[in-house]
Amino acid sequence: MSAVIKNTEDNTVTLEIKIDKDDFQKAVNQSYNKNKGRFPVQGFRKGKAPIKVIEAHYGKGVFYEDAIEFAFPKAYEDALEATGIEAASRPTLEEVTDVGDDGATFIVKVAVKPEVTLGDYKGAEIKSLEPEVSDAEIQGEIDKMLDQNARMISVEDTAAADGDSVNIDFEGFVDDVPFDGGKAEGHLLELGSHSFIDGFEDQLVGVKTGDELDITITFPEEYGAPELAGKEAVFKIKVNEVLNKELPELDDEFVKDVSEFDTVDELRDDIRQRLLDQEAKILRQAAETAVLEYAIDNADVVVSDLMVDEEADRTIQDMQQQMQQQGLSLQQYFQFTGTDQDEFIANVKKDAERNLKLEMILEKITEVEELEASEEELDAEIAKYAEQFDKSVEEYKKDIIDDNMERYLKAMIARRKAVESLVDAAVVAADTEAEPEA
Repeated sequence: MSAVIKNTEDNTVTLEIKIDKDDFQKAVNQSYNKNKGRFPVQGFRKGKAPIKVIEAHYGKGVFYEDAIEFAFPKAYEDALEATGIEAASRPTLEEVTDVGDDGATFIVKVAVKPEVTLGDYKGAEIKSLEPEVSDAEIQGEIDKMLDQNARMISVEDTAAADGDSVNIDFEGFVDDVPFDGGKAEGHLLELGSHSFIDGFEDQLVGVKTGDELDITITFPEEYGAPELAGKEAVFKIKVNEVLNKELPELDDEFVKDVSEFDTVDELRDDIRQRLLDQEAKILRQAAETAVLEYAIDNADVVVSDLMVDEEADRTIQDMQQQMQQQGLSLQQYFQFTGTDQDEFIANVKKDAERNLKLEMILEKITEVEELEASEEELDAEIAKYAEQFDKSVEEYKKDIIDDNMERYLKAMIARRKAVESLVDAAVVAADTEAEPEA
């Protein structure tokens, strides 16, 4: 075997790999042993004809196709070792030439890990990570609890208001012709819920029990039923009942009934803390996104198309499996969501390229900043995984943890520490910027 690097462009290497006649003949013999039973030859029992006899009857290259499949993996691995290439993608076999008694030549493309040149990766600025929650936000959560526990009271002579519910019979017509799915009886509709086409609920505000009326609406142009999209429709309505919403009184008794707390103040404190925790997570996620985007924008790294395609393929395969579990194909998903397939694939590739760049940039930052996972941090990470799988740490280590898994976990922890350091630097930079001059 001999290997030569023919070309390197955008971190994609083209290799010419030549397999000598002895190695290729071994692969041909493997192919013969696999396939000899498929070639009947008069005078020989099935699978007993010698290789030369089968080649004479069916052609010299009858076993070459599988021979190439047998020969390629080892030849490729030997070529990587010989050339010192560190492959960062699966190999793509571009061409096979000079196949014959003297061997074969493979033309292969493979991605190599790109060099990363970091720019000003610590220059992002984050205003604050301190969460704030207003009294109005807390009251909003309490109002939701009151609304969820409201009573609906039937009224005879009271007009329906926004937030009330109406029990209606209706039938829809387009050009005086009823359409499928446009009729219902005893349908309970909350006004202001926006569960019907825009304009429908607004025209029911003010109705009373026993009213009959016509409502005219226009279906959106992008409506799911093409035969109704953009069409004007008239709905004949009969109001069977108007139900007013009666909210409970906010007091300690209400709090005891609907929560684990005894007083309104305790409930407010719990809601405040919960909202603060949620806001802290949102601020942290936004900060991480900001510093990572800054690092990506200022770094110089070219990712091979082969790496991008491989990562995108993996993402699409994962999505296909998820769809299959729901009884859908990816094509059905495109149809149901109105997604353009080419645009979808282009977006997946764009995300794949960004993710690959980010992974390599973070790896470079961990190297520059000399960030490593301590044994204590590794043990804590393993303990978290063990708990998720309902195993003891010892069991999880025995069943799961090997050298590759340990390296993966250490790299993941180091990258996480890199992100934390970027966020901390960004917040300090912002605080320093905000300090008034003496």
